[in-house]
Amino acid sequence: MHVADSMLGAIGRTPLLRIASGSAATIVVKLEAANPTGSYKDRMALAMIRGAEADGRLAPGQPVIEYTGGSTGSSLAFVCALTGHPLHIVSSTAFATEKLATMAAFGAHVEAVESPEGITGDLIRRLQDRVAERAEALGAFRTDQFANTDMIAGYRTLGAELLAQVGGPVDAWCSYVGTAGCFVGVSQVLAAANPDLLRVVAEPAESPVIGGGAPGTHRIEGGGVGFVPPQLPADGWDRVIAVSTPEAVAQARRSIRELGLFSGPSTGANLVAAQQVATELGPGHVVATVQVDSGLKYLVGATFETAGRIEVIGAEA
Repeated sequence: MHVADSMLGAIGRTPLLRIASGSAATIVVKLEAANPTGSYKDRMALAMIRGAEADGRLAPGQPVIEYTGGSTGSSLAFVCALTGHPLHIVSSTAFATEKLATMAAFGAHVEAVESPEGITGDLIRRLQDRVAERAEALGAFRTDQFANTDMIAGYRTLGAELLAQVGGPVDAWCSYVGTAGCFVGVSQVLAAANPDLLRVVAEPAESPVIGGGAPGTHRIEGGGVGFVPPQLPADGWDRVIAVSTPEAVAQARRSIRELGLFSGPSTGANLVAAQQVATELGPGHVVATVQVDSGLKYLVGATFETAGRIEVIGAEA
């Protein structure tokens, strides 16, 4: 068994869940909630900080700044706490309160922009502008997750683990796209083992920009940013499946109750896409996807409809 010398060494080596069906391809799900902060973004955060330290872009003790919808911020807060870098986060109230609280718990300073309208391309641009303004004032290193190529190396490890656990090639890879780092990094590894790999992007039906549609408002955190992420090359994917917010949320609810797979709407979107592809490919094939993060990050919002399910009784009962 792996023994880590620090919690940074606990990143990765996550389990794999196999969902078999007699009438469809087997779906395998990388359980990234097993990472220290409950998200695959731990891999990305560590790769970005270590990469910048190694080539001198990030000096010892220098502040770090990023805009984020939550899981990247939580992961950066964790990594920065253990590597000695003060962290400044620019985020939004459109994202889960649990994520913002996790960043603060690790010691990050968090600015949350009021965004009752939800996740839109305009919101992301506002966050980017705020980071540019604050980075200069703080003398901070901008991890700049959408443009940072170090993160792709962090996600290649996920792909290598997945291949080793499956024990053979994977036929299709489905992933909800935000920065596209996970999609691209895993695709590179899986395609090296199987040049015929089907690479499937999942994105919000309300904002299907990668598929050529118009940006819009949605509630599937972690992606659908209103523009094609710069890390996603034009020939880097084969197909796009648009998943609506209600579909993603409904799948997240079914997954916790039917599979015990506790995660949020982005994982729900992954599973909707993976199930569609698995049905099309049929038995004898393997479709891979990822559990993006833990459902613990979504308990306050409407995802799991827990209101009214907790009965409070008096002490005398």
